[in-house]
Amino acid sequence: MKTFIEKIGILMLVGVLAIGFTNCKAVQNANNKQKGAVIGATGGAILGAIIGNNVGKGGHGELGAVIGGVIGGGAGVLIGNKMDKQAQKIEEEIPGAQVERVDNGIVVTFDESSGVYFDTNKYNINAGSEETLNKLIGVFREFPDTNILVVGHTDSVGDANYNMTLSKNRANAVTNYLTANSVSMSRVTTHWYGEEQPVADNATAEGRAKNRRVNIAIVPNEKMIEDAKKEAGQ
Repeated sequence: MKTFIEKIGILMLVGVLAIGFTNCKAVQNANNKQKGAVIGATGGAILGAIIGNNVGKGGHGELGAVIGGVIGGGAGVLIGNKMDKQAQKIEEEIPGAQVERVDNGIVVTFDESSGVYFDTNKYNINAGSEETLNKLIGVFREFPDTNILVVGHTDSVGDANYNMTLSKNRANAVTNYLTANSVSMSRVTTHWYGEEQPVADNATAEGRAKNRRVNIAIVPNEKMIEDAKKEAGQ
Protein backbone atom coordinates (compact mmCIF):
# COMPACT_ATOMS: atom_id res chain seq x y z
CA MET A 1 0.00 0.00 0.00
CA LYS A 2 1.13 3.56 -0.61
CA THR A 3 0.75 4.70 2.97
CA PHE A 4 0.41 3.01 6.33
CA ILE A 5 -0.93 4.79 9.39
CA GLU A 6 1.31 4.27 12.41
CA LYS A 7 -0.58 2.69 15.26
CA ILE A 8 1.30 4.47 18.02
CA GLY A 9 -1.57 6.92 18.45
CA ILE A 10 -4.36 4.37 18.92
CA LEU A 11 -4.45 4.55 22.71
CA MET A 12 -4.68 8.33 22.64
CA LEU A 13 -7.50 8.18 20.12
CA VAL A 14 -9.41 5.65 22.19
CA GLY A 15 -9.20 8.04 25.11
CA VAL A 16 -10.65 10.78 22.94
CA LEU A 17 -13.54 8.52 21.95
CA ALA A 18 -14.32 7.77 25.58
CA ILE A 19 -15.10 11.43 26.33
CA GLY A 20 -16.54 12.49 23.00
CA PHE A 21 -19.92 10.75 22.62
CA THR A 22 -22.14 13.84 22.78
CA ASN A 23 -20.98 16.36 20.18
CA CYS A 24 -20.78 14.83 16.70
CA LYS A 25 -22.01 17.54 14.33
CA ALA A 26 -24.19 15.51 12.02
CA VAL A 27 -25.08 11.93 11.15
CA GLN A 28 -27.26 11.11 8.17
CA ASN A 29 -28.55 7.74 9.35
CA ALA A 30 -29.05 7.84 13.13
CA ASN A 31 -29.83 4.15 13.33
CA ASN A 32 -26.36 3.37 12.02
CA LYS A 33 -24.97 4.41 15.39
CA GLN A 34 -26.50 1.23 16.79
CA LYS A 35 -24.62 -1.14 14.51
CA GLY A 36 -20.98 -0.58 15.44
CA ALA A 37 -20.07 -4.25 15.21
CA VAL A 38 -21.84 -4.54 11.88
CA ILE A 39 -20.25 -1.69 9.99
CA GLY A 40 -16.68 -2.13 11.07
CA ALA A 41 -13.84 -3.90 12.76
CA THR A 42 -11.29 -1.14 13.13
CA GLY A 43 -9.94 1.03 15.90
CA GLY A 44 -8.74 4.53 16.59
CA ALA A 45 -6.18 4.71 13.81
CA ILE A 46 -8.79 4.57 11.08
CA LEU A 47 -10.72 7.34 12.81
CA GLY A 48 -7.69 9.60 12.60
CA ALA A 49 -7.19 8.72 8.95
CA ILE A 50 -10.79 9.61 8.16
CA ILE A 51 -11.25 12.92 9.93
CA GLY A 52 -7.69 14.20 9.95
CA ASN A 53 -5.09 15.17 12.50
CA ASN A 54 -7.31 17.10 14.93
CA VAL A 55 -9.14 14.11 16.35
CA GLY A 56 -9.55 15.69 19.76
CA LYS A 57 -11.53 18.70 18.55
CA GLY A 58 -15.30 18.60 18.80
CA GLY A 59 -15.73 15.03 20.02
CA HIS A 60 -16.39 12.20 17.60
CA GLY A 61 -17.56 9.34 19.80
CA GLU A 62 -20.51 8.50 17.59
CA LEU A 63 -18.24 7.96 14.61
CA GLY A 64 -16.00 5.77 16.73
CA ALA A 65 -19.01 3.73 17.80
CA VAL A 66 -19.96 3.18 14.17
CA ILE A 67 -16.48 1.95 13.31
CA GLY A 68 -16.20 -0.54 16.14
CA GLY A 69 -13.18 -2.38 17.56
CA VAL A 70 -10.21 -4.24 16.11
CA ILE A 71 -10.61 -7.94 15.30
CA GLY A 72 -7.50 -9.87 16.30
CA GLY A 73 -6.16 -13.40 16.09
CA GLY A 74 -6.59 -15.68 13.11
CA ALA A 75 -9.85 -13.99 12.13
CA GLY A 76 -8.05 -10.66 11.94
CA VAL A 77 -5.44 -12.18 9.62
CA LEU A 78 -8.11 -13.58 7.32
CA ILE A 79 -9.97 -10.28 7.25
CA GLY A 80 -6.72 -8.41 6.63
CA ASN A 81 -5.94 -10.57 3.62
CA LYS A 82 -9.35 -9.86 2.10
CA MET A 83 -9.04 -6.14 2.75
CA ASP A 84 -5.52 -6.12 1.25
CA LYS A 85 -6.95 -7.54 -1.97
CA GLN A 86 -9.70 -4.93 -2.05
CA ALA A 87 -7.27 -2.08 -1.39
CA GLN A 88 -4.99 -3.31 -4.17
CA LYS A 89 -7.96 -3.45 -6.54
CA ILE A 90 -8.88 0.16 -5.72
CA GLU A 91 -5.30 1.27 -6.39
CA GLU A 92 -5.35 -0.52 -9.73
CA GLU A 93 -8.70 0.93 -10.77
CA ILE A 94 -8.17 4.48 -9.44
CA PRO A 95 -4.43 5.32 -9.58
CA GLY A 96 -4.91 8.92 -8.41
CA ALA A 97 -6.64 8.07 -5.15
CA GLN A 98 -4.81 7.86 -1.84
CA VAL A 99 -5.47 4.36 -0.50
CA GLU A 100 -4.52 3.51 3.08
CA ARG A 101 -4.83 0.15 4.82
CA VAL A 102 -5.49 0.83 8.49
CA ASP A 103 -6.03 -2.00 10.95
CA ASN A 104 -8.82 -4.12 9.39
CA GLY A 105 -10.12 -1.31 7.17
CA ILE A 106 -9.32 0.81 4.14
CA VAL A 107 -9.42 4.60 3.87
CA VAL A 108 -9.68 6.17 0.40
CA THR A 109 -9.08 9.92 0.16
CA PHE A 110 -10.31 11.92 -2.83
CA ASP A 111 -9.40 15.55 -3.37
CA GLU A 112 -9.06 17.85 -6.39
CA SER A 113 -6.08 15.88 -7.66
CA SER A 114 -7.46 12.37 -7.25
CA GLY A 115 -10.70 11.94 -9.09
CA VAL A 116 -13.72 12.98 -7.01
CA TYR A 117 -13.93 16.75 -6.74
CA PHE A 118 -16.45 19.57 -6.72
CA ASP A 119 -16.57 22.95 -8.39
CA THR A 120 -16.42 25.97 -6.07
CA ASN A 121 -19.53 26.17 -3.87
CA LYS A 122 -21.07 23.22 -5.73
CA TYR A 123 -21.98 19.75 -4.56
CA ASN A 124 -23.26 18.02 -7.67
CA ILE A 125 -21.32 15.01 -8.96
CA ASN A 126 -19.61 16.11 -12.16
CA ALA A 127 -18.64 13.90 -15.10
CA GLY A 128 -15.07 13.37 -13.90
CA SER A 129 -16.24 12.32 -10.48
CA GLU A 130 -18.81 9.96 -11.98
CA GLU A 131 -16.07 8.12 -13.85
CA THR A 132 -14.05 7.61 -10.67
CA LEU A 133 -17.04 6.63 -8.53
CA ASN A 134 -18.18 4.13 -11.16
CA LYS A 135 -14.81 2.38 -10.84
CA LEU A 136 -15.16 2.35 -7.07
CA ILE A 137 -18.69 0.96 -7.32
CA GLY A 138 -17.30 -1.88 -9.42
CA VAL A 139 -14.94 -2.75 -6.56
CA PHE A 140 -17.79 -2.59 -4.04
CA ARG A 141 -19.74 -5.06 -6.15
CA GLU A 142 -16.75 -7.39 -6.32
CA PHE A 143 -16.31 -7.25 -2.54
CA PRO A 144 -19.85 -7.21 -1.12
CA ASP A 145 -18.99 -8.18 2.47
CA THR A 146 -17.98 -4.68 3.50
CA ASN A 147 -19.66 -1.51 4.73
CA ILE A 148 -18.82 2.02 3.68
CA LEU A 149 -18.39 5.27 5.56
CA VAL A 150 -18.48 8.53 3.53
CA VAL A 151 -17.09 11.66 5.25
CA GLY A 152 -17.15 15.19 3.79
CA HIS A 153 -14.79 18.10 4.56
CA THR A 154 -14.13 21.65 3.29
CA ASP A 155 -11.39 24.24 3.54
CA SER A 156 -11.78 27.25 5.86
CA VAL A 157 -12.74 29.84 3.24
CA GLY A 158 -16.12 31.41 4.02
CA ASP A 159 -18.56 31.04 6.89
CA ALA A 160 -18.15 27.96 9.11
CA ASN A 161 -21.88 27.17 9.12
CA TYR A 162 -21.99 27.42 5.34
CA ASN A 163 -18.99 25.09 5.08
CA MET A 164 -20.66 22.58 7.39
CA THR A 165 -23.69 22.49 5.11
CA LEU A 166 -21.49 22.30 2.02
CA SER A 167 -19.57 19.32 3.41
CA LYS A 168 -22.90 17.67 4.28
CA ASN A 169 -24.22 18.19 0.76
CA ARG A 170 -21.04 16.89 -0.84
CA ALA A 171 -20.90 13.81 1.35
CA ASN A 172 -24.57 13.13 0.68
CA ALA A 173 -24.00 13.61 -3.05
CA VAL A 174 -21.38 10.85 -3.00
CA THR A 175 -23.58 8.58 -0.87
CA ASN A 176 -26.60 9.18 -3.10
CA TYR A 177 -24.56 8.40 -6.21
CA LEU A 178 -23.34 5.13 -4.69
CA THR A 179 -26.79 4.02 -3.59
CA ALA A 180 -28.36 5.02 -6.90
CA ASN A 181 -25.91 2.69 -8.62
CA SER A 182 -26.46 -0.66 -6.91
CA VAL A 183 -24.67 -0.06 -3.60
CA SER A 184 -27.13 -1.01 -0.86
CA MET A 185 -28.12 1.83 1.48
CA SER A 186 -27.65 -0.60 4.38
CA ARG A 187 -23.91 -0.61 3.64
CA VAL A 188 -23.43 3.16 3.76
CA THR A 189 -23.13 5.68 6.60
CA THR A 190 -22.53 9.40 5.99
CA HIS A 191 -20.82 12.04 8.15
CA TRP A 192 -19.61 15.59 7.57
CA TYR A 193 -17.31 18.00 9.41
CA GLY A 194 -17.16 21.21 7.40
CA GLU A 195 -13.85 22.98 7.98
CA GLU A 196 -13.25 21.45 11.43
CA GLN A 197 -10.80 18.67 10.48
CA PRO A 198 -8.10 20.02 8.15
CA VAL A 199 -5.25 17.78 7.08
CA ALA A 200 -3.23 20.62 5.54
CA ASP A 201 -2.57 24.35 5.99
CA ASN A 202 -5.57 26.46 4.98
CA ALA A 203 -3.25 29.44 4.51
CA THR A 204 -2.04 28.03 1.18
CA ALA A 205 -3.93 27.19 -1.99
CA GLU A 206 -2.37 23.72 -2.03
CA GLY A 207 -3.43 23.10 1.55
CA ARG A 208 -6.98 24.26 0.94
CA ALA A 209 -7.24 21.92 -2.05
CA LYS A 210 -6.23 18.98 0.16
CA ASN A 211 -8.79 19.97 2.78
CA ARG A 212 -11.63 20.02 0.23
CA ARG A 213 -11.96 16.27 0.32
CA VAL A 214 -14.24 13.30 0.73
CA ASN A 215 -12.96 10.25 2.60
CA ILE A 216 -14.41 6.82 2.05
CA ALA A 217 -13.67 4.19 4.69
CA ILE A 218 -14.34 0.55 3.86
CA VAL A 219 -14.71 -1.86 6.77
CA PRO A 220 -15.67 -5.54 7.16
CA ASN A 221 -19.35 -6.19 7.69
CA GLU A 222 -20.86 -8.65 10.12
CA LYS A 223 -20.85 -11.51 7.60
CA MET A 224 -17.15 -11.14 6.85
CA ILE A 225 -16.33 -11.00 10.56
CA GLU A 226 -18.42 -14.04 11.45
CA ASP A 227 -17.14 -16.06 8.48
CA ALA A 228 -13.54 -15.23 9.44
CA LYS A 229 -14.12 -16.22 13.05
CA LYS A 230 -15.64 -19.57 12.01
CA GLU A 231 -12.80 -20.25 9.59
CA ALA A 232 -10.24 -19.40 12.29
CA GLY A 233 -12.07 -21.41 14.93
CA GLN A 234 -12.61 -18.38 17.17
